[in-house]
Amino acid sequence: MNLFTMIVVRTQNAWFTARDEESGQTLVEYALIIALVGIACIAALGFLSGRIQALFSRAGSSI
Repeated sequence: MNLFTMIVVRTQNAWFTARDEESGQTLVEYALIIALVGIACIAALGFLSGRIQALFSRAGSSI
């Protein structure tokens, strides 16, 4: 019975240690933020492409 209890306790300790580890969490959060900013920039360029093109056309014709 003592061996079984020792195995269960070690398994629980290993599980809680692995569950509470946060070393890779920051990298994933930064990657998600960069991905969301990239998607927002692409969407903004898609919506504003007509205005940007007109702005460059006016600037080119005035030169």
